[in-house]
Amino acid sequence: MTRVGTLRNRMLALGLAVILAACGSQQPEFPALEESPPDVIFNRAEFELQANNLDEAARYFGEVERLYPFSEFAKRALIMQAFTYHRNREYESSRAAAQRYLDFYPADEDAAYAQYLLALSYYDQIDDVGRDQGLTFQALQALRTVIEVYPESSYAKSSILKFDLAFNHLAAKEMEIGRYYLKRGHYAAAINRFRVVVEDFQTTTHTPEALHRLVEAYLSLGLEGEAQTAGAILGFNYQATDWYEDSFRLLTERGLSPDAQETGWLSTIYRQMVRGTWL
Repeated sequence: MTRVGTLRNRMLALGLAVILAACGSQQPEFPALEESPPDVIFNRAEFELQANNLDEAARYFGEVERLYPFSEFAKRALIMQAFTYHRNREYESSRAAAQRYLDFYPADEDAAYAQYLLALSYYDQIDDVGRDQGLTFQALQALRTVIEVYPESSYAKSSILKFDLAFNHLAAKEMEIGRYYLKRGHYAAAINRFRVVVEDFQTTTHTPEALHRLVEAYLSLGLEGEAQTAGAILGFNYQATDWYEDSFRLLTERGLSPDAQETGWLSTIYRQMVRGTWL
């Protein structure tokens, strides 16, 4: 268990002890802040955190760092402040505290958790496909740091999962825009979006639909060779999907088959994905 895990358990135990000592309903007595040693202020912060007074908890953790910047409690308070801010959905403040921890204590055992909190400060804001995709890119970069710099940490596995979801999120945004253009007959613009998915997001769940939409768009433009190549890639990799059935129907209705042609950017994708030829 990391020190943060220990801190969490200690937080719960101390909070319960303080509450019981205060007879359940009374606020425990704490000395004046400026007169308090770091452990007392830290315990006060933990009490407030346990009571879900997150603003107060973050403030007291910050006071530990302000009044006793060179103490061991200051280091512990800083990572707990980042955690408290994140729990309170104050993502910018959480990110700032986590980054400060990384700057001051890069080799500490809780540095992995600080980096993970930093990544979460971006990741937890990207649920809506329509939001600014800059957050998604920043989340990917921060999650990649956890995965690459702290591969043995307990946060690496979760970071890998979240990285894949964020990556899929970017592909979803490209698909959303591509469908918008396709429905309005802006076929060239739609193709550019679906091409991004096929070339840059091949491992996501959106690739089969992107290939089918390419078949639709190219047929609408009369570019039958490109449509056949998209259908061939789709058939080779995703033959069991409804997207392939729809593409196969569109092609055969025009007397075409899903066969790769040796022209266009899709022929390169076909060589890479189907033939395993990278030149």
